[in-house]
This record gives sequence, structure tokens and C-alpha cells, in this order.
Amino acid sequence: MGKRDELIAKYAEDLKTKCGMMPDMDLLTKVTIGCGPAIYNADAETVAASDPSELETVKTNFLMKKLGLADGPELMDAIDAVIETYGRSERNKYRAVVYYMLVKQFGKEAVYA
Repeated sequence: MGKRDELIAKYAEDLKTKCGMMPDMDLLTKVTIGCGPAIYNADAETVAASDPSELETVKTNFLMKKLGLADGPELMDAIDAVIETYGRSERNKYRAVVYYMLVKQFGKEAVYA
């Protein structure tokens, strides 16, 4: 099993145990691949949920550019809801898991089809 497969398994486990959802492994794999080399960098693989500029980056670069959503307060509300689901006290909020939940929340699975 390669490094990426190990990471995908780790993300799936987080979705099951910390977020209470059964992951769609095909979609999770595509979202993880979409994160590119960031998943191999200890700093970039997680989302700093307490850093407003980091959350703004997730909104701009992922929700608006990647998923093609229009800017609006609902984007930050969605990010906030995902962070809440993941658990605010959870130290490592993996980027692929956060992005996966956002894709599901907005019904944008077709972006990864």
C-alpha cells in the first residue's frame, strides 16, 4: 500500500470516528488526489481552523475556485459547520477530510466525476 493509500485510509477513519459519516471512498480518493502534494506536508495537510486567514483561503481557493460557488456568507457558515462536525477540539483537521465534507455539503460531487 502506497503513502497516498495510507493517508486515504486515515482520512476515512477520521470521517467514520470523528465525523460520524461513512465515506464514499471513490469521492474521498478523488478529493485527496485533488489536494495534490499538500497531503504530504505536515503543515499543509491540516486546516488551521482557528486562523481566519486559513479559513478565507479554504473559501476562496477551494469553494469558489475549485467548486465554482459564488461568494456569500453561506460559504463561511458551511466551513464553520464542517469544523464543528469534525470537532473544534480536534487538533488535526485534515484538509482532505474538510474538503470532502464541503463537497458533500454543497452537493458538488460532479466536480470530481
